Amino acid sequence: MDLKSAYSNKIKLAAQKLGFLSCGISKADFLEDEAPRLEQWLSQGHNGSMYYMERNFDKRLDPRILVPGAKSIVSLLLNYHTDQKQIDPEAPKISSYAYGLDYHSVIKKKLKKMMKIIHREIGEVNGRVFVDSAPVMEKAWAAKSGLGWVGKNTNLISKKVGSFFFIAELILDLELEYDLPVADHCGSCTACIDACPTEALIKPYQIDGSKCISYLTIELKESIPSEFKGKMDNWAFGCDVCQTVCPWNRFSTPNDESAFKPQSDLLSLSKKEWEEMTESVFNTVFKNSAVKRTKFNGLKRNIKFLSLEQNIQE
Repeated sequence: MDLKSAYSNKIKLAAQKLGFLSCGISKADFLEDEAPRLEQWLSQGHNGSMYYMERNFDKRLDPRILVPGAKSIVSLLLNYHTDQKQIDPEAPKISSYAYGLDYHSVIKKKLKKMMKIIHREIGEVNGRVFVDSAPVMEKAWAAKSGLGWVGKNTNLISKKVGSFFFIAELILDLELEYDLPVADHCGSCTACIDACPTEALIKPYQIDGSKCISYLTIELKESIPSEFKGKMDNWAFGCDVCQTVCPWNRFSTPNDESAFKPQSDLLSLSKKEWEEMTESVFNTVFKNSAVKRTKFNGLKRNIKFLSLEQNIQE
């Protein structure tokens, strides 16, 4: 076994020990296929008010600019799937990835531990760790490293485990053994496109981010446009629809990460408790939660919008 293979095996073993679902490796290079697609997506305004998507265009497409000397991208998946649900069927819904602690801090700790293992077992390796926090096209790199394919819902999908997982990266100045991409297995299925409440999936493999419920409830800082009344499907933070209907998620299994275990007081909140929530309760229930990203006023805005929706429907 040559050094590149040996180092790659050490890295994948470390990922497994730290609880990651999968680990794949690709060569740090210019994302030639993604460049025109990203440019077109931005020119069509599908990023909505996510203007940060327009910045660092070159870094987004070439990790060697983001991390000088980069030779390899180590892509990692961490399972967040859960069988647990909110108890009140009429309560405003939040995406299941936000049931537990904020994934940014949970995964960042694991990545730092992984770098320590690499330094101990391989030697002086320079690089940076990323989890949804920099101009890194994580789904593209995960697909290049064979962890799945980018499906018609624009999420990374794996035949083995579905799509309820977070994606993270190590960008290293170390040459490794690179994995091969896998085939697309969406076939003729259009379940995600048919089910999208706001018709954000405008065609296979293309999303208008400005129509996505996750964007409307988290990224959008202004008022939710009235055109979406009656289309929010009772989502107050994020949306799981295009994943829930995906046939490949029948292979998803519940995560065993203690930090992602749902808080019981969160799942037990009634519709009335959501609507009457105070900032004090918000800070208690969502302490160290990804929901903090929308802030109290943002969450109240979303819940009020859902309440107006229901009044119209009644």
